[in-house]
Amino acid sequence: MSLQFHPFPFVTQVLFVLFAAFGITQAAMADGDRRMVPLLPKYQQECAACHLAYPPGMLPAASWKRVMATLPKHYGTDASLDAATVKELSTWLAANAGTYKRVSEEPPQDRITTSAWFERKHREVAPQVWKRVAVGSRANCAACHTRADKGDFNEDNIRIPK
Repeated sequence: MSLQFHPFPFVTQVLFVLFAAFGITQAAMADGDRRMVPLLPKYQQECAACHLAYPPGMLPAASWKRVMATLPKHYGTDASLDAATVKELSTWLAANAGTYKRVSEEPPQDRITTSAWFERKHREVAPQVWKRVAVGSRANCAACHTRADKGDFNEDNIRIPK
């Protein structure tokens, strides 16, 4: 039996070290070309004031464009921002929007919670779970995903409230 040199394990190790050096975790790369990008401070400030500042990769660019264009009627709330802030956030969201397969389709009403991938990932969640006081709605990711505020939705970090 002869030993053959396989460069791939070495390459994998090198890439892992490089990714670790740049703070890119396995969770960040779990969905193919999904990129975990640091949230823009202005985005975090404005959006997280009312709800989780959803990672931009959860919606395609066309959806983010409509969301930003309709802020005065943002899902029943006036979330208006000044023009400069809208431009800054819109540019950042477009640059970091989801481009991978699961986000390629624009969900109904541009809601993350109505996207096909969201439905697929949450199909085992019983309807009554969404109605629990500690959960409140399908949009409250942080109720179950304990690291949602960090953009980490790894299944190992799920704790469904009673």
